[in-house]
Amino acid sequence: MVAATPAKSRFLEASTVEVLRDVSRTQPPRCALFDFDGTLSLIREGWPEIMIPMMVDILKESGTRESDGELERVVTDFVTELTGRQTIYQMIRLAEELEARGGTPASPHDYKRRYLDLLMEKIRHRRRRLRTGKALPGDYLVPGSVRMLRALREQGVQLYLASGTDEDYVREEARLLEVDGFFGSHIYGAREDYANHSKRQVIERILQENRIDGASLVGFGDGYVEIENVKSCGGTAVALATDEANPGGAPDPWKRTRLSAAGADLLVPDFRDWRVLIRCLFQRG
Repeated sequence: MVAATPAKSRFLEASTVEVLRDVSRTQPPRCALFDFDGTLSLIREGWPEIMIPMMVDILKESGTRESDGELERVVTDFVTELTGRQTIYQMIRLAEELEARGGTPASPHDYKRRYLDLLMEKIRHRRRRLRTGKALPGDYLVPGSVRMLRALREQGVQLYLASGTDEDYVREEARLLEVDGFFGSHIYGAREDYANHSKRQVIERILQENRIDGASLVGFGDGYVEIENVKSCGGTAVALATDEANPGGAPDPWKRTRLSAAGADLLVPDFRDWRVLIRCLFQRG
C-alpha cells in the first residue's frame, strides 16, 4: 500500500463511476495516458494464470520447504506489485526470489521467453479470430472503450498508449482491436533496452512535449505502476477494476482494493458510463 484507503467513497449519478478521492480541477485534461492490457484490451485476459504457476514451479526447483500455497502468495504479491511495468521486471524479481532460496536462476530474458511462449499458446486463437474476422474488436475490448476514446478526442485531448507488453505486440493488437488510430504514433511498449522505456519516462515526455504540468494529465490503468506514476506528477488517476473474465459486470473486488491502495482518484469496472466519467473529468472545481 502506498496510499491510505479512503474511509468512504461515493458513486456519481447512480453510475458505476466511484469517487475514491475528491480531485479539485482548475483546468480540463489536455492529455490522457492509457494502459493497454486490462484497461482497453482483453486479448490477454488470464495472463496471471499463466505467469504465476510458471513462477511457482520455478521457485520449487530451489528445494524450498514452502508449500505451493505459500509460494503462490509470494509470487502473486510481487507480480501484482509490478503489473504495469515491463514484463522483464517481473522476471528479474523471479530470479532474485529463486536466488534468495538457494537456487541458481537463469537469465530473466530466458524466463520471459518461456512465459511468452506459454501465453501465446493460450491467446493464439483470439488473435487468429480477430485477424480472420471471426471475432469483432468489441469482443475483446473493455466495454465502452471506443466511446470513451472518441469522447476524449472530441474534447481535444491528446491520447497516448503505454504498456508493459512488448511494443510490437501492443501495436499489432491495437490494430486488431481497431483502436490504434486514436493514438497515432503515440503507442509505447516494452523494448530490449527496458531501463530507458518506462511509463514514468513516457509521462515525462508527454509533459515536456505538450508544455503542460501534471494537473493537465489523466491516466487510465489497472496496475499499480500507472496509478502511482500519474499521481506522482500531480495528475488524475482513473483505475480500471475490470473483471476481465466477465466484462460488463461488477468491479473485481481484489483489483478495487489494490488500486485504491495505489492512490487512484476514480474507479470504474469499465467504460460503460463514459458520459458520467467525461463530465466528472471536465468539470471545474
